Amino acid sequence: MSADDEEGLRNTLYRTTTRSGRRMTPMRRWLYRLIVPLALGIIRGWWLTCRVIRVEGVEHLDAALSRAPSLVPCYWHQHQLYCGKFLVEQRARGLTVGWLISPSVDGELGAMMVRRFGGAVIRGSSTHTGARALRDYYQALVRDDISPVITPDGPRGPRFEFKPGALLLSQMSGRPVLPMAYAASRAWLIKWDKFVIPVPFSRIAIAIGPPFYVPRVTDAALLERLAGEMEGELKRLYAVARAALRAR
Repeated sequence: MSADDEEGLRNTLYRTTTRSGRRMTPMRRWLYRLIVPLALGIIRGWWLTCRVIRVEGVEHLDAALSRAPSLVPCYWHQHQLYCGKFLVEQRARGLTVGWLISPSVDGELGAMMVRRFGGAVIRGSSTHTGARALRDYYQALVRDDISPVITPDGPRGPRFEFKPGALLLSQMSGRPVLPMAYAASRAWLIKWDKFVIPVPFSRIAIAIGPPFYVPRVTDAALLERLAGEMEGELKRLYAVARAALRAR
């Protein structure tokens, strides 16, 4: 594996093995370098056809960054396309956003795309290496001032169920969770996970909630209650984004 391929790898385990044990061959590397520009072109072209007409609550992002250089952006997995786009565009505000990408060879394709979009890469798997991934999230957040995105319902679900990873990271680091949602005037939903893909020429609204700081002393019962509150907040923000679309 070349030095470029190792960019973003944060521990020796990820440098020596992957879940599948597959290797990055010269043919696979060539294929990835062919696919990535094509995929980026399609996504950017898609973005150009849609218009973000309103961002509600951007002052909450500014308030969080005024206290610390990084935070924990949090939105449903289904809202990745435009919440993620908004975040990578906030470099002028001092925000460097990152994503957890699988350490597997297949994950390198996603890592290449994230870097080309201007995001940072944290190599790990929340499913198969959860404790190590949490550690790497923490190092990125506190040591490198990277704001790692967490989608609390994962790609594996259950859909719209807030799992506590973002809250644990906030508790460990003292950095806030920043909840977000977006809505499109017209969209397709992928059948198995309800991932939102706006129809070309749709209008988009994004809603950002107040930064949420988790107390350093938190027991299991409180953590469960806070997860329920954050689940409700993400649903509320989706309603705010929908209302912003109707107001235009």
